[in-house]
Amino acid sequence: MTTVERAEDQSIVTKAEVTFTAKGEKIICTGSGNGPVNAFDNALRTGLKRLYPELEVLELTDYKVRILEGRLGTGAITRVLVETSDGKGEWSTVGVHENVIAASAMALEDALTFGLLRQGLNP
Repeated sequence: MTTVERAEDQSIVTKAEVTFTAKGEKIICTGSGNGPVNAFDNALRTGLKRLYPELEVLELTDYKVRILEGRLGTGAITRVLVETSDGKGEWSTVGVHENVIAASAMALEDALTFGLLRQGLNP
C-alpha cells in the first residue's frame, strides 16, 4: 500500500507499507521516499535486510518506465526496467502491469532476488 500526502508545510510525503513472507516469516515493513516506487523500494529493503544483510551492497542504478499502447492513456499497460549493481556487475529486470506501482514492484523484487542469487544465497 502506498500513500501520497501533502504535509502542513506543503511538502509531499510518500509512504509505503509492504507485507510479504520470507524464510517462512510474515514481514510487515514501512518506508518513505521521494515517490511511491522509492518508498516501496525502501520498505522492501528495510524488511529484507534483517534476513538478508547482503542486500546492503545492491544499488538501483537506473529506473525506466515505458507506456505500452499509449492510445489507452492512463489505462495503458506499463513496462518498468530496473538496472541494479552489486559493485561487481549489473543486471536488468522487468515488470509489466497496467499499474505502474505493481510493475515496479515486480521488477524490484526480481532485482533483489537475482542479487541474492548472485551472492550464492537461496532466497
